Amino acid sequence: MESFQVMTAACIPEAQALVKELNTAKYEAQKTHRSYSSVLHFIITTTKNLSQTRFSGEQMKVFNSLDEINNVEPTVTALGNFDGIHKGHRELISLAVAEARKAGLMSAVFTFSTHPRNAFGRNAVKNIISAEEKAQIIADLGVDYLFNLPFADEIRTLSPSEFIDRLLIEKFNMKEGFCGFNYTFGYKAEGTPEMLKAEGAEKGFKIHVLEPYTVDGEVVSSTLIRKIIEKGEVELCRKYMDRNFAAGGVVIEGNRLGGTTLGFPTANINIDESMILPPNGVYITKTLWRGAWYPSITNVGNKPTIGEYAKNMETHILDTEFNRDLYGEILRVEFLKKLRDEKKFDSLDALRDEIARNCDVARAYHLQTK
Repeated sequence: MESFQVMTAACIPEAQALVKELNTAKYEAQKTHRSYSSVLHFIITTTKNLSQTRFSGEQMKVFNSLDEINNVEPTVTALGNFDGIHKGHRELISLAVAEARKAGLMSAVFTFSTHPRNAFGRNAVKNIISAEEKAQIIADLGVDYLFNLPFADEIRTLSPSEFIDRLLIEKFNMKEGFCGFNYTFGYKAEGTPEMLKAEGAEKGFKIHVLEPYTVDGEVVSSTLIRKIIEKGEVELCRKYMDRNFAAGGVVIEGNRLGGTTLGFPTANINIDESMILPPNGVYITKTLWRGAWYPSITNVGNKPTIGEYAKNMETHILDTEFNRDLYGEILRVEFLKKLRDEKKFDSLDALRDEIARNCDVARAYHLQTK
């Protein structure tokens, strides 16, 4: 896959006109494309010519294969999987960026495009954020290079020493590296931070190993965040990630029961099966559509009252004046608080009454938290 640039404003005045063009491109993409990947490709294609006018630090070059990485400038590289980009990840990457600027080097992040435990078609670990969102967050932290490589045999089978020589030194031109206390690498994850330090002392690079990042005495990790989401405690995500947990996708055709029969039209969102979702239930949410946020309420799960048992996600916009055909549109839904578990009702009338009560509670919540 061809290398591409992820654009960021970086708070520089000269970037404002380009940001406007990027937002226009994104709007057009949302009207004409039906997946995150196609939207991202559209934006990249539209803005490639703009990258020629950028200054260092205002763009991030992404490498998606080893073959694309040739003769890069010396780097300070952050090493890790970075799923979810939680507070600990952000600190590690930010320290690498700061050190790179201090040393006059390029900042870089090395991660895998798929979780190593999901290699070879397995789906052992659900992703907290999409690859596109991960890349955007990393770009917003001021990173110059993103080495976003597949966990393929050419990397998976490297011994720890080969990993250091062929990747960190030869490909990434790493002069300094940052990693977490539990970082592993190489075949069967046999490499450790201590090994990196020892090899670096011999081969001319320096390694900084960060201690566990804690919040209220609890070590922040992707595993912790997955557990929180899986328990439905979505309001805690901001505490550990500095942002709300979100899920998104393309609005697809539903059975139209919500609008025609129940009086509460919903957008049925197609969620990639590789992404994590909270447990079945009803959640207070907010929904992003074409750059604007709307208060919403979201159901995750089945529809036992009407005999449908395939898991899905459907969102109702609480704005009574909102009347849009959203089929084919891309929505991003941020989860704020769980309202209740999934429940089977005796009748559609009982379901309708419960939805009305849930909407009232959600509206009150949004008013209180404005």
